[in-house]
Amino acid sequence: MIGTRAPSAAAFAAVLLVGTSALAPAQDMRQDRPGQFDFYVLSLSWSPSFCAEAAERGGRSGGAQCGARPYSFVVHGLWPQYVKGFPEYCQVPSPRLYHGIVSEMLDLMPAPRLIYNEWDKHGTCSGLSPQAYFETVRNARAAVKIPPEYLDLQQPLNVTPGAVTDAFIKANPGLGPNGIAVGCDNKRLTEVRLCLAKDLQFQDCTEIARRSCRRDQLIMPPVRGG
Repeated sequence: MIGTRAPSAAAFAAVLLVGTSALAPAQDMRQDRPGQFDFYVLSLSWSPSFCAEAAERGGRSGGAQCGARPYSFVVHGLWPQYVKGFPEYCQVPSPRLYHGIVSEMLDLMPAPRLIYNEWDKHGTCSGLSPQAYFETVRNARAAVKIPPEYLDLQQPLNVTPGAVTDAFIKANPGLGPNGIAVGCDNKRLTEVRLCLAKDLQFQDCTEIARRSCRRDQLIMPPVRGG
């Protein structure tokens, strides 16, 4: 009987590889490649909550940001993101981060260890040099206005995630409800995450926004000295 010859193992593997590649999401093809991402997330941590949590745990001073200076929102990080997921540790070992850059960033990120960690995990995925990345962090922070009611909080404030979202939207033209997420622990507001395009304009990010805190009430502890 005359029939077609069965494909060789090599040919079958090639067909399987092509089929698998066609089904693989675009994100996987650029996973952890420096500069290959869609947008940034700027994470602003409410420092008084961090310090309150550190004090409750005991044995943790919280570092410099829990000292005498009255920190409010501080920069946790500027994170390259995919539409779904995110890259991390894109260069191992990471390019050297000079002490001078760290010192320059302490006004926004008051913990040297945090600055080093953010560079290793997230900054290396930006495709930028250390100097350029941290300049971008500074520019991103400057692009966001903190609502005036949170600038010098002197007493504990009860808030809802929705109220915090609305306050940031009101203070930042161009920011929409799908471009922000509020973070919390079991009782306190911990951070606010805002999505920024590569040119640092506000943009929507549904996957980030849908993970916003869903608690009914949160506490914002006052700044130190408040």
